[in-house]
Amino acid sequence: MKRTLTRVALLSMAMLVGFAACEKDNDNTGIINGYEWVDLGLPSGLKWATCNVGATSPEEYGNYYAWGETTTKTEYTYVNSTTSTVELPDISGNPTYDAACANWESTWRMPTQAEMQELTDECTWTWTTQNGVDGYKVRGKNGMSIFLPAAGEYQGAMHHTSNAYWSSTPENSSQSNNGAYCLAFSNGGYSCNASGVHNRSCGHTIRPVSD
Repeated sequence: MKRTLTRVALLSMAMLVGFAACEKDNDNTGIINGYEWVDLGLPSGLKWATCNVGATSPEEYGNYYAWGETTTKTEYTYVNSTTSTVELPDISGNPTYDAACANWESTWRMPTQAEMQELTDECTWTWTTQNGVDGYKVRGKNGMSIFLPAAGEYQGAMHHTSNAYWSSTPENSSQSNNGAYCLAFSNGGYSCNASGVHNRSCGHTIRPVSD
């Protein structure tokens, strides 16, 4: 009888520890509209998604979008870009132009250039291979992390190995409105730049955020 009671007590303690661990994890992780987020302990409190738009796991590349477009294409060219030469404000949270907002809905949106800069400034970036996929593990000061796969980009119908994630921030200029800011990095982890500007016609991946 004592042995049975001891087993029950130990099982109860294990369950309590498990529940406590779950509650602790829930402080830093959660789900919005079916998509998981991670709190990296950033000063802004911003939540970063664990997957790209169109992906079902952190290692999947997901879909590629021209900047300011919410559907995929077979070719990504200047001719079929709908936002090149168009002066626009920041598109974050605008479902007409924001692919994260349009496809994931709820409070999901594209990160701004400033929010991408915060990610590079406040986190530790480590080039690694996760489940056979190369990319960056981005770890916050609270120990939580996300994985950004090296998904490459599309120009025309060709896939290239240079990697970039779109921000929602355009580069409007008096000369043209062809560019937008992105988080760009090279294979092998040689560089990571949140102030890169790419042509809006390029097909890039998108990692959503939520406030």
